[in-house]
Amino acid sequence: MLKSIEGNFDDPEVHELLSKHFIELRAASPEGSAHVLDIPGLKIPSIKFWSLWENNKLMGCGALKFLDEKHGEFKSIRIHNTFRNKGYGIHVIQHLIEEAQKLNIEKLSIETGSGNFFLPARKLFKKCGFVECKPFAHYNEDPNSVYLTKKIDTN
Repeated sequence: MLKSIEGNFDDPEVHELLSKHFIELRAASPEGSAHVLDIPGLKIPSIKFWSLWENNKLMGCGALKFLDEKHGEFKSIRIHNTFRNKGYGIHVIQHLIEEAQKLNIEKLSIETGSGNFFLPARKLFKKCGFVECKPFAHYNEDPNSVYLTKKIDTN
C-alpha cells in the first residue's frame, strides 16, 4: 500500500533523493537545457510536491506546478534507486494525475530530455497517455527537450 506525504522536503531521505535527482539531471542535460528544479525552486506556492512511500520506504516523488488554473506541469518525478526498473514510475504518475484531478486541472504537460538517458521517462509518459506537443509555458524549441501533454478528466 502506497502512502503519500505532501511537502515533506525536510525529510532526510526525500532531501537526498531530490539532491541526487538534481545532480543527475544537470549532468545529463546540456548547458541551458536543464529545467530541473532544486528544492527551493520546488517550494514556491505554485507547486505542490508529494513523496510516496511503500512500507515506510521512500519509493519516489513528484510535483505538480500550476501553469494556470486548468493547466499543470509535472516536475521532479523521481524513483528511488531501490524501486527503479520495477514498474513503480507509473504509480507516481497516477498519483500526480489523481491529485491534478482533485484540483480541477484539465491538462497536464511535461518537459523531458530528448537524449537516450531520458528514453525510459519518455516511454513511461507515452504509456500513460501523454503525446508530444509544442513547447508550453516558458519553454522554447530545443533539440535537447521533448514536450508532452495529456488532457485529463476532472469528473
